[in-house]
Amino acid sequence: MKSFPFYIARRYLFAKKSTNAINVISAISCIGVAVATMALVVTLSVFNGFHDMVATFFTSFDPQLKIVPAEGKTAPSDDPLLTEVRKVPELDVITECMEDYALAIYGDKQAMVTVKGVEDNFAELTHITDILYGDGKFCLQAANLQYGTIGIRLAETLGTGARWNGYLKIYAPRREGQLDMGNPTEGFVEDSLISPGVVFAVRQGKYDKGHIITPITFARNLFGQDGRLSSLELRVKPGSDLDAVKRKIKKIVGKQYLVQDRFEQQEDTYKIMKIEKFIAYIFLTFILMVACFNIIGSLSMLMIEKKDDVVTLRNLGASNKQITRIFLFEGRMISTIGAILGIAIGLLLCWIQQTFGVVALGESSGQFVVNAYPVSVHPSDIILIFITVIAVGWLAVWYPVRYFAQRLIGE
Repeated sequence: MKSFPFYIARRYLFAKKSTNAINVISAISCIGVAVATMALVVTLSVFNGFHDMVATFFTSFDPQLKIVPAEGKTAPSDDPLLTEVRKVPELDVITECMEDYALAIYGDKQAMVTVKGVEDNFAELTHITDILYGDGKFCLQAANLQYGTIGIRLAETLGTGARWNGYLKIYAPRREGQLDMGNPTEGFVEDSLISPGVVFAVRQGKYDKGHIITPITFARNLFGQDGRLSSLELRVKPGSDLDAVKRKIKKIVGKQYLVQDRFEQQEDTYKIMKIEKFIAYIFLTFILMVACFNIIGSLSMLMIEKKDDVVTLRNLGASNKQITRIFLFEGRMISTIGAILGIAIGLLLCWIQQTFGVVALGESSGQFVVNAYPVSVHPSDIILIFITVIAVGWLAVWYPVRYFAQRLIGE
């Protein structure tokens, strides 16, 4: 008897009604749920696509793990805790970094920059060599020459190009002593860099517009931070569990240092993207709720048409609860079919976009980082969408069906 309401509901859903309008409204209800579901699948997948695309940009510059002081900007490079971290067997590349703000001047142009001093193994730590442009090669120092690799947009701002003539002058405030207003230039440390003949392009303004990669000795002398570092950047050995290594390092450094993976290093960027995705999910869920009102209209008309059937079912021994469940099952089947159809169509559209790039970002090729909207389908999102559609559809029909059924039965 448990399947009796479902059996009757299934017959009502697929059988031809005496009033054709009920069939039309039922079809419209199913299509409305399917369209809203499809929109959820496609929209969330596009947000995932942008998220994954941005992540690939950062992997060329950001280390897998980064240790920074929990308080203050720098820490001693010979800190016993950091020495202990260096002994972790899963680590493949370890680089000390000194990073701070400075003023760059080339000719009559200037810009505020972030000087990132790194060790010679920086190219092994990151994929910096994959994002270089120019006729030179990545180099930090040779003999007493110190090279500076700048971002592509910073090169445009300063007018240096990939290879500049002469020296790029860098100024940073002195950490010790008082500023003499009679001779303010004495309050700054001045140093200079020559060009390696390349620039890097992460395709993120944060880096391309204001970063200069230099030898760590240059940065330490510039900022007066001999023997100190602003971060210890790490690369784990291939095949190692990154999360397990991160937990092990956090246990070693305790509360004195923060251990950040790539997502935590770009927390603000990813947090904004997650908020945008969540807001899109909420808005589309409201649209889904509106689509479910069509189901209520379809069910109310069906209940009026099947008034005589209700009397017959009661005479055959069906309880009021079973009769109510018939129409509840009817509404739930409409929302379930709509959900399945919407997910299937949404996945098909995502596959078409991934394969053929039908929806372009710009009319001319190369105008954007990618020519078409990136799409990435995450199984967790599909599960969330299915649960959302079923929950909204079932809740939308619960009270109206019970209300109309009680009135119908009462008559």
